Amino acid sequence: MLTRRTLLTALSATAGLGALAGCTPPQESGGDDAAETLTVYSNSLSDGRSEWLQERAAAEGFSLQFVDLGAAEIQNRLLAEAANPIADVVFGLNNVYFERLIAEEVLEPYTPAWSGEVDAALGDGEHFWPIVREPIMLVFNDAVFPDGEGAPTDWSDLWTDPAFEGRYEVQSTLGGGTTQMVISGIISRFRDDAGELGVSEDGWAQLGEFFAKGNPSVEGTDLFARLAGGEVDMGQMWLAGKFAREEEYGLTTTAVNPEVGVPYAVQQVAMVGGSKRAETAGAFIDWFGSAEVQAAWSTEFFTAPTNEAARENADQEALEMTESFTQQDIDWEFVSEHLDSWIEKIELDVLG
Repeated sequence: MLTRRTLLTALSATAGLGALAGCTPPQESGGDDAAETLTVYSNSLSDGRSEWLQERAAAEGFSLQFVDLGAAEIQNRLLAEAANPIADVVFGLNNVYFERLIAEEVLEPYTPAWSGEVDAALGDGEHFWPIVREPIMLVFNDAVFPDGEGAPTDWSDLWTDPAFEGRYEVQSTLGGGTTQMVISGIISRFRDDAGELGVSEDGWAQLGEFFAKGNPSVEGTDLFARLAGGEVDMGQMWLAGKFAREEEYGLTTTAVNPEVGVPYAVQQVAMVGGSKRAETAGAFIDWFGSAEVQAAWSTEFFTAPTNEAARENADQEALEMTESFTQQDIDWEFVSEHLDSWIEKIELDVLG
């Protein structure tokens, strides 16, 4: 289990200010502007999101700088900085991470202007609020499996069918939110409250096989680049990422919809406690989660907004595809309680 001391050590070693990207509205400059620049932490800034958000926010008078890291790294950084916060707003992480941040009193209660347009139960109704709902999927290259013939129908096929050995990508590092959702979805099938960390002996064996028979990810190389190059034929992806990468790499993929279902991530937004720019941070959250902005975000990035008022003008195909999957029944409270320990065990005992 990570402690505050190890988090601080990891922070000083890995998460420097080089992760910051600035955004200053053209109509503003000088010291006052610097004082009101919001620092936004997020794991959802890829595929042009940071540039889009910078441009739109600047037009509304917001000055932003970003810290772009994986979900677990964002969480750990916020915990390490709790006594002297740097961030003003955090978005993109799912409920599991936000629940931990609440437990450590990292977040500031805030009710957005659009709170009545979302299902508050998707967040906590006080500290963090839902903005996007997204399935986490196994995708395969259609060129390799025309019409799905011979393709896997569930994650478990990957390590139990010898035909797939070495042909699917597994992650070499486990700090990403998507990766941890995939792991949670697999482990949840083997829950045993009497077992190690709440998981049966068979479950740990199965997870070990999953990693052992996969093709490790390559740092700095996207899954879809590897699919296009024939290095692997399948791997993990979130819906908006699938859409963006198919356009970028000129290939099509199919997402597997297992009988047991797929994990769904609900991205959230929250104000960080102790912000010296709380009023501006609140105004930004009000703007960012609004129906107008979330509908535009949807049409640009193929997302399903949780804001009901945004759905009419959102990307309708993204909405339909989001709803087309069976949702896996996962006890997220159980996951939140054990996830750090699961990741530590996998890193030590499985990945070595």
